[in-house]
Amino acid sequence: MRIEAIATGKNPPDDVNVIIEVPIGGEPIKYEMDKEAGTLFVDRFLHTSMRYPGNYGFVPHTLSGDGDPIDVLVCNTRALVPGCVINVRPIGVLIMEDNAGQDEKVIAVPSPKLTLRYENVTEYTHLPEITRQQVQHFFEHYKDLEPGKWVKIEGWHDSKYAKKMIVDAIARAKAAK
Repeated sequence: MRIEAIATGKNPPDDVNVIIEVPIGGEPIKYEMDKEAGTLFVDRFLHTSMRYPGNYGFVPHTLSGDGDPIDVLVCNTRALVPGCVINVRPIGVLIMEDNAGQDEKVIAVPSPKLTLRYENVTEYTHLPEITRQQVQHFFEHYKDLEPGKWVKIEGWHDSKYAKKMIVDAIARAKAAK
């Protein structure tokens, strides 16, 4: 995969591309894309028996505060193949802190051209309450059995906050080149 050839999106930050690393409901394995090699590596086996509550990946050509591209959880019902690219709309962000520092997970839904299921979902609060609880519970506990690792949820923010984060991450990535 040539990550440099994949656009950040059609109209960032309102519309961004996400390279999927982990499918919804897949085995409890954390994959991570090696940006230099353009290939997917096994990052670690989750010590918990939890499965990702959405398709998980990153926005290319972004750089978050932790030095990695912006993480995104795509809320949808179908598992995507790791390595594929999906066009999404950011609807919020879950702010966390873990043993390595602050960590943010942008919450997004597939663009309306892919499915009309999320056409009216423009904020994370439009998702069913149980979906929000499952997302938060997953990220609160997916590292529980890993020695020396911990996660604390700091809170949820709206789509405006998520989009500002993406704009800042695009600028940070451009400045780092």
